[in-house]
Amino acid sequence: MILLSFDTEEFDVPKEHGVEFSLADGMAVSRVGIERILDVLLRTGVHATFFCTANFAEQAPDLIERIKKEGHEVACHGCDHWNPQPTDFEQSKIRVEKVAGIKTYGYRQPRMFPVDEKEIQRMGYRYNSSLNPAFIPGRYMHLTTPRTYFMKDGVLQIPASVSPWFRIPLFWLALHNFPEWFYYMLVRRVLKHDGYFNTYFHPWEFYELNDHPEFKMPFIIRHHSGQAMVERLERLITTFQKEGQSFCTYNEFALSVIDTPKK
Repeated sequence: MILLSFDTEEFDVPKEHGVEFSLADGMAVSRVGIERILDVLLRTGVHATFFCTANFAEQAPDLIERIKKEGHEVACHGCDHWNPQPTDFEQSKIRVEKVAGIKTYGYRQPRMFPVDEKEIQRMGYRYNSSLNPAFIPGRYMHLTTPRTYFMKDGVLQIPASVSPWFRIPLFWLALHNFPEWFYYMLVRRVLKHDGYFNTYFHPWEFYELNDHPEFKMPFIIRHHSGQAMVERLERLITTFQKEGQSFCTYNEFALSVIDTPKK
């Protein structure tokens, strides 16, 4: 079983490199990416989870509607991606649900930063997917945290998948930069070892970043971006479909494992 997700946010990475970048600029980039992602999912018949910031939802209600209409899950990803606040767990849920017109069940913190577990529980989230159990220089050091799903304060925690033993991250940067055969090999190990695989991407990865040197994006982010990433995502999906793997949303996964003891 594969859990595929997209952190559906306004593009703000240039700000990390000293570039002034407005909300409108960020939304223009992310809109292109989301439309390309949805086209891939429609072609392959796969449903995914979209963790949306309140900013994105309010600026692009038409895309939120398309996400819903095509059978995907809408979840929460804070309010302003660049400037997370302690009130985001509540405000993100209120604002995203208002736009989407449906109840949300999941949360992911921007940049996989720590969350207030009590607030996650208080707001009635069923699951939290804000943990990458790996070492990412300059971001986080989580080599002692659980690799696979676990319960905490009444909320299901669904960490991003990393390889067994050496905890090689298998998130978005890995598919950009690893040879595909190597990435697939690691995914197969996770599936065999854990019984499921959980990964995530961002809409701006599917934009032609190499055409915009003014963004000052590092090579490891620009590598295989745009149409090349569209093709990599589609190959990832179809490769594992051919191997008999099913895809599900995070809420579907959460409902299937809550109150079910691990083997």
